[in-house]
Amino acid sequence: MKKSGLTLALAVSAAAALTACSGGSTETTAAQTTAAAADTTAAADADSAAEASDAGEEAAEDTAAASGELEKLVVGASPAPHAEILEAAREVLASKGYDLEIVEYTDYVIPNNALDSGDLAANYFQHKPYLDSFNEQNGTDLVSAGAIHYEPFGIYAGKTASLDALPDGATVLVPNDITNEARALLLLEAQGLLTLKEDAGLEATPTDIVDNPKNLEFVELEAALLPRSLPDEDIAVINGNYAIEAGLKMSDALAVEDSDSLAATTYGNVVAVRAEDAESDKTKALIEALTSPEVKEFIETTYEGAVVPLF
Repeated sequence: MKKSGLTLALAVSAAAALTACSGGSTETTAAQTTAAAADTTAAADADSAAEASDAGEEAAEDTAAASGELEKLVVGASPAPHAEILEAAREVLASKGYDLEIVEYTDYVIPNNALDSGDLAANYFQHKPYLDSFNEQNGTDLVSAGAIHYEPFGIYAGKTASLDALPDGATVLVPNDITNEARALLLLEAQGLLTLKEDAGLEATPTDIVDNPKNLEFVELEAALLPRSLPDEDIAVINGNYAIEAGLKMSDALAVEDSDSLAATTYGNVVAVRAEDAESDKTKALIEALTSPEVKEFIETTYEGAVVPLF
């Protein structure tokens, strides 16, 4: 009996020992697994935090780029319509990363000099024949980046109310630069007021007149001064932009260039840049903005035919 009890006690003790060892091993494994999981979670949290931080930095950079530093783009222009058209393109240019600065000029010489010297990135006030003439006379290398619009020349009444009423020896105001004066003379010829040499074309001057039945006298002035002097003379042939600035309407003109005339097909107003900048990103952005649907709508609704888009 004593031996059996001892055996039973040993068996119970051994079983308890085995059970205790088994329980200890399970608890250790669970603890290790929990610790490993905790480490993995912590690592994942750290990675997520790092990714979130990076994303936040990128978002901040994007926001700064979007709201902040636009590249300045300085463009010279005559006040009307060129500066007004540029203003209409401002938001489109901003969307392309450029902050437009418009510098206004009231003559045809200074803005090309300022462009040539680098004070301007571009200018917008002239047509291609004038630009070519300026380059030839001044040794500059300015080029057209694109034609934007056309402004019909008009003949406006000064002291004489109609072309039929022009007296013998009437005085006629015309621009004093070569290309615009030729354009004025071509318009006068189209009205039957004079006849030019057959080959005079876009370089015509008063010396090329071969028939002047009314003995018209020509007063040559800087284009910007023509509207101001209009009341003192019988009639004036005025550039479209200066007519607009002076409050003259196309409907007020005694005669206007035909849309299919030599002048209309030649004298589109261009954006001029230095030759080395003709293909630059800023030049491309400027042309894209000025030929956008927004700008076309602005031109058509604002000027009522006094300015005609060429795109």
